Parts: sequence; C-alpha cells; structure tokens
Amino acid sequence: MDSPFGKRPRVIDMSPNLPPVTIAIVNDYEVVMQGVAGMLEDDPRLRVVELDAMTEPATPVDLVLYDAFAAHRRESDLSGLLRDPRCGRVIVYSWHTDAAQVREVLEMGVHGYLSKSLDAEELADALVRAYAGEQVVEPKLITDDLELGDWPGRSAGLTPREAEIVAMITQGVTNEHIARTCFLSINSVKSYIRSAYRKMGVQRRSQAVLWGIENGLQPKPLRVEGPEVSGL
Repeated sequence: MDSPFGKRPRVIDMSPNLPPVTIAIVNDYEVVMQGVAGMLEDDPRLRVVELDAMTEPATPVDLVLYDAFAAHRRESDLSGLLRDPRCGRVIVYSWHTDAAQVREVLEMGVHGYLSKSLDAEELADALVRAYAGEQVVEPKLITDDLELGDWPGRSAGLTPREAEIVAMITQGVTNEHIARTCFLSINSVKSYIRSAYRKMGVQRRSQAVLWGIENGLQPKPLRVEGPEVSGL
C-alpha cells in the first residue's frame, strides 16, 4: 500500500540467527508504554528492553520508539534523544498524521514516523525496516473509532484524542499550545474539551486538572528495564 510520502517498501525478514532489535519505548504514561510493549512482545525480531517516562534511556538500544501521546515537549524531547549516543535510531509513534506535522518532525532528523493505525504486525515490520536503515513513514489516516492500545482516562470513556487533551490540560498546557502541538484548530480543541468534560462530570478547568490528577493523567517519572519489561 502506497502512502502519501512514497511507495511502501518490502518487509525485511531478519535471520533467526541474528539477535533481536533492542527497543526503548519513551512516553510520559506507563499505561501507554505497556500497551505498545504488548503489541511487540510476540515478535521474535524485536525485544523491548526499557520503558522510560519523563526520562531518556539508560542503556544503549538499537531503536527508541517515542510515543507522542500528550507530548507537549515534543521538540525538546526529540532533540535530546537524537543527541543521545545511547539511542541508535529514533522513531515517532503518533495518531497525529497531518502531513505538515510529519514533515516538521522528519526535518528534525528523526528516522521514521509511524501511525497508530498500524496493527501489531505492521508496526513490527516498520521497526525492522527502520533498524535496517530506512526512513520509514507510515502516515495512515487515524479515525476516532480505532483501537489504539491503552491510554489514561479510557476507563472513564475518554477517546484517545480527548484523553490526550485532558492530559495536557492536567500538565498546565494552554488551549493555544495544545492546538499548535496537535495540529488542530482552536475550535476543535474546544470541542474535544467540551465532550471530555461531559464524560468527566466537570465544568471548569480547575476541576478538570483535579480530575486528571486523580485519574492518572498527571505523568510521573518511571524507568522499567530488563526482565521486568517482558513481565508487564
């Protein structure tokens, strides 16, 4: 299947005699990282060795998969990862597939941009191709009814987009900054906020911040390494 950014290359099959590609998953939310790790755990070509929330990988890895959920510090986060010699190649994983945003991130020097519309097999194949040296771009269209792993606020009925915006509100981010970061119009941001507030049973921003803190939308530093990762 061709993408707006070129023809999709063939899948690269790695020899079973080669060691698996090591991966660190970076995001501010443990539940998000666990969901991504679960998608990759059955592929023998890949091994998730570290989960990092609000921190950079501690040990050298072949790939860093940067999950962009609620990542209002995206530019500084990615710049730090790209400079870090422990990070072999840096891949962005996001449901924001606006062409301008994809190009902006690629121009920073990342080695790939993957859509959350990919299923587990497609995601694994794309990561293997990225490890082989390809700049992999899979910006498939994201719709609100896709199952995208897990996210904080899901149990309360928040969609991924609503949860992301509430998470950023919980972190003190303004509507204007949310709109710029997520490549949404300010009216779209306000629409997501209204629908989220109805589900949360709140009316004011201060109430939303308190709700977010009480429901896991306030990020906390975390690092999980080694055997503990596969046991999640």
